[in-house]
Parts: sequence; C-alpha cells; structure tokens
Amino acid sequence: MAELLARRRSVRAFRGTPVPRAEIEAILTAARQAPSGANLQPGRFIALTGAPLAALTDALTGAAAAGRPHVSQYSYFPDDMTPDLKERQRAAGYALYEALGIARRDVAGRRAQFARNYRFFDAPVGIVVTIRADMGKGCFMDLGLSMMALMLAAEDRGLATSGIGALANHGDVAAEQLGLPGGEIVVCGIALGHADPDAPVNAVRTERLPLAEYADLRGFDES
Repeated sequence: MAELLARRRSVRAFRGTPVPRAEIEAILTAARQAPSGANLQPGRFIALTGAPLAALTDALTGAAAAGRPHVSQYSYFPDDMTPDLKERQRAAGYALYEALGIARRDVAGRRAQFARNYRFFDAPVGIVVTIRADMGKGCFMDLGLSMMALMLAAEDRGLATSGIGALANHGDVAAEQLGLPGGEIVVCGIALGHADPDAPVNAVRTERLPLAEYADLRGFDES
C-alpha cells in the first residue's frame, strides 16, 4: 500500500486508449468500500465516456470561454489564505507551468492550460462527483475517503487519475447537462485513463510536508 500511495500522482495528459466498462465498475465498487460514518455512504460518481463525456465538456468549455461567473455551490478553499498556504499553492502552480514551458507572465498560456480542466485533460473517462447539498461537513470527508479509494483502485490497475476541483466553478452547468436532481451539487471531477508517459506535465510531483510539520507523536519511544 505504501508503494501504491507513493506512486500515485495527478496526471494531466492521457492516451486515448478506452477503458472498459468492467474496469470502471470494479474501480467504483472498490471506492465504496471506504469508511463511512453511520454507513451513510454519501455522494455519487457519474462516469462518462464517448458522446456523453463530449457533451459535458462542450458545455463546460463553452461556459468558461464565455466568461461566465463562477458558481460557488460549496466552499473549497479558505476564505482567507494564510501566507504558508499561499506559498504551497504558488509552488504547485509554478512547478506545473514550468513543466509545460508556460512563463509566469504568460496569462493566455495559463488560461489555456486551466481550461483543460473542463475537458478532463482529454482523458477517455471523466467522473463527476456529486453530493446532496444537505449533507454535513463530515459527509464531505467521507466522500473524500471514497475518492481516495477510487484513485488507489485505479492506480492498482495501471490507470491514472487527477482530481478536478475546477469543475465546481460551473457546477450548475454540469448539473443541468447531467440532469441531476434538485439539491444535488457537483463537488469535483476526476479524469481517468492511461497516462501519457512522454508528456512533460506528467513528470511534475508536488512536495509533501515533512512529518514533523503536520504530525505530533506523543508517548512513543524514540526508537
């Protein structure tokens, strides 16, 4: 498991190789094995490929290209980013754009790269993650556990993924396109497929904090 976790990364360039339905069903079944408080099993995964995926990406890219204001159906980032959080965000962005050869002042290049979120980075499978709006914060946490289980299950099968928080920027457009029932909101997307090993963007690895900065171990022997 440690090796699987270390191998997983956010992939933003995919081969066009289709992923069989049986593979997707196995991955989604594994995702639902994640822990769930009171066994509520919150959230849904809507997996798309082919024409349904193309219709959704057309709607999303059209909304973004039109300059439509973002719709905030839930809060993702803190209202006020502290300096340490801003630094991590900037470092991740700089690493990505550097790998793509996009200069820091190249606003058009950055916008074009960001727009690829709405195409699921051209992955053969796009998954839309949803949850009922009346669910509590703990249910969002449980949904996150299920998403991680999904990503690890995909990695275990030689497939790659990337979470796409930007999908929520036009969550109402996605909800309308997918015919979601009222009260169900779009949390994010997940791109899934076979990674393109030759794409420079896939070489990017964001750094993780050292253990001492996020964990406090008490009562343990130093050995």
